[in-house]
Amino acid sequence: MIRKIVLLSITLGSALLFLVRLTTLQLLDTDYSEISLNNAIEKRPIYPTRGLIYDRNGTLIVANQPVYDLMVIPENSAAFDTLELTKLLSLSKDELEIQLKKAKQYSRKLPSVVVRHVSKEERAVLQEKLWKYPGFYFQKKTVRDYVIPTAANVLGYISEVNLNEIRFNDSYDLGEMVGRQGIEKTYDNQLRGEKGYAYYQKDRFNRIIGSYENGDFDQKPKSSTDLTLTLDATLQLYGEALMQNKRGGIVAIEPSSGEVLALVTAPNYNPNILVGRTRTKNFSILVQDTLAKPLFDRGLQAEYSPGSPFKVLNALIGLQENAITENTVFSCNQGHYYARGAFMKCHCAMGTQNNLFEGIYKSCNSYFSKTYSRILDGAENSAEGMDRWKSYLNRFGLGNYLGYDLPIGKKGFIPGSTYYDRVYRKGAWSTPTVISNAIGQGEVLTTPIQMANFTAAIANRGYYIKPHFTRLNNEMLGDSLYPKNETGIDSKHFETVIDGMHQVVEIGTARIAKIKGIEVCGKTGTVENFIRLDGQKTQLTDHSIFIAFAPKENPKIALAVFVENGYWGARWAAPIASLMIEKYINGDVQRKWLEGQMLMGSLQEEYNKPLSGKPFEINE
Repeated sequence: MIRKIVLLSITLGSALLFLVRLTTLQLLDTDYSEISLNNAIEKRPIYPTRGLIYDRNGTLIVANQPVYDLMVIPENSAAFDTLELTKLLSLSKDELEIQLKKAKQYSRKLPSVVVRHVSKEERAVLQEKLWKYPGFYFQKKTVRDYVIPTAANVLGYISEVNLNEIRFNDSYDLGEMVGRQGIEKTYDNQLRGEKGYAYYQKDRFNRIIGSYENGDFDQKPKSSTDLTLTLDATLQLYGEALMQNKRGGIVAIEPSSGEVLALVTAPNYNPNILVGRTRTKNFSILVQDTLAKPLFDRGLQAEYSPGSPFKVLNALIGLQENAITENTVFSCNQGHYYARGAFMKCHCAMGTQNNLFEGIYKSCNSYFSKTYSRILDGAENSAEGMDRWKSYLNRFGLGNYLGYDLPIGKKGFIPGSTYYDRVYRKGAWSTPTVISNAIGQGEVLTTPIQMANFTAAIANRGYYIKPHFTRLNNEMLGDSLYPKNETGIDSKHFETVIDGMHQVVEIGTARIAKIKGIEVCGKTGTVENFIRLDGQKTQLTDHSIFIAFAPKENPKIALAVFVENGYWGARWAAPIASLMIEKYINGDVQRKWLEGQMLMGSLQEEYNKPLSGKPFEINE
């Protein structure tokens, strides 16, 4: 009896287990149903149109144009006329065979791209003959159309995801376009939208026979978001024209908002060359130009000694630290001895007596090296003074990333006591050791956007708004994202410095930057340019630099201009900056003679010298 009960229990238990497993497989577990569906149904992505990009005035900069990828499912393909297909698509037979081989290696059942970015015209011709090519079909998508071919360094570019990215992110599909640099990368999710899917029924030979369930299960794509940039397209184009045949950068900021009005890097490139089937070839040309570096954004990534414009920051720190007042007078005898046997040259005449106001517009090296010495020596020791000095500069946004909404940039460098302790040994250095920092040489490094930003802080009399490149619709959200950053300098100290900067343009080193009807405040700089050649420190042609803001009251624009190997500040940087100011504020330029000089002027001969490299060329 017991044996019967045991056998019956085993039988019933086994039956129950099979029943539970079958129920799970057929009703609850979707894995096998999905595999079955995958065999009978093909899922194809539907890409939404990528978001448009406008400038601050509503001018369309970046639109879209439709293109088609020729796809193939290897299992469905059969013998076809390869010669006809290559002629229709302007493709070599070898290129076609390589793509077909890659498609088979990827998957015999899944679609792969054979030819990317087929134009509407090519598709129209081939569509009529597509019946001859079983397994081939067109996948529609859009690529960028740069209506105004400008600001490639700001916009960035888009390209297809690769197989490695697909392995690590299964939300990507082969052939999908994503942002790779600039605004396209930072705001990729908003610009890309959310793709949908269409489902197609396949027969037992894996051939498409129509829409699955009349499209009832298709998923519509979700719209992308358009973006409005802070850039002024007209000003950006003008800046790029002024920097033709030169190397360097222009950064222009609206002081009251931190909105970047222009970010020019030179040399640059037409963004349209990175669209279409020639994109890879053109991109390789850009990458391989290691001399002119057209992909290197000099406004964000280049680190330079700031030169004489840095003197105004030392003036402000000196005033705040009570190391000087606006009436403090220092003598200059074509320079001064800052240590035994160590002489710093200056262009002031023998017996010159300068107060702060005069020191600024005459750009007196002696005045600011003595101010710097007082700042450091006013503390208990040089190390403490150095670190206090550094803390002020950090509050101006120097020595760190500013946090703007582009994915690239450099921090620059503001040295502190720890750095000099490491270089010279603790206690083995003092103020004379680091005196070059007083005039913006030495170890100090800044990027052009940092220089434009601290100029905006001076224009604002003591604060800056984090520079940014996009305008937000929600003003309250904008306020929370972009608060005021106080510099730690009392607002009363800025007026003397600003008056001095105004006189730099009126009667000082930047008289060429004067604009009728606009009070311009600026500071020129001639930055020494050294490289190490065969182990020796070698000096090349100086860089030309200029910072400025205008008008003096209620400023609308602050900017920094840097021209590599441009000799002195008033030769290239100051005229270019003043033309940018006049163009932005007045809408037109009256000084056509100066505009012509800058537009036609070239430094290519300078760059073609040994050690300077050669200009890059590209065929569009």
